[in-house]
Amino acid sequence: MGMLSFIKEAGEKLFGKGKAQETMAAAQADPSSAEKTKAANDAAADAILAYVEAQGLKATGLTVTFDGSTATVYGVADTQAAKEKIVLCCGNVQGVAAVSDQMTVDQSAPEAQYYTVVKGDNLSKISKQYYGDPNKYTKIFEANKPMLKSPDLIYPGQMLRIPPA
Repeated sequence: MGMLSFIKEAGEKLFGKGKAQETMAAAQADPSSAEKTKAANDAAADAILAYVEAQGLKATGLTVTFDGSTATVYGVADTQAAKEKIVLCCGNVQGVAAVSDQMTVDQSAPEAQYYTVVKGDNLSKISKQYYGDPNKYTKIFEANKPMLKSPDLIYPGQMLRIPPA
């Protein structure tokens, strides 16, 4: 449990679609309206939760709340890896600056490290930095599935899980 910081301008663009877009626009038009702000935050939380579920990630009692820049995620994951992937999914969303991790796990294991991608990075370079071997990039790729579709598709600002060696 804890707080993870993310780059607010980087990530999946979830809030520009459907109900989330409509309620965010209404809240920005009238920021003094607590009702519109709550509706915008609820729509954003629903969009983040739907994104996590679309990745095939599950947890018992999985719940996401949003307060304008911070997502808070609750639930019980089967494994440490599943928990970490869910938290990363919540944070790698454009508009999310931080994630408050309130999740627990059924089967504890050593926690992974996290790495924020910078311009010029690739998984081989990151693998060499953490494991001393650029050919272990597949370990990082596998640890970040299903969020990563290809080892070549990472972007600056994205946070990745780096599993223990």
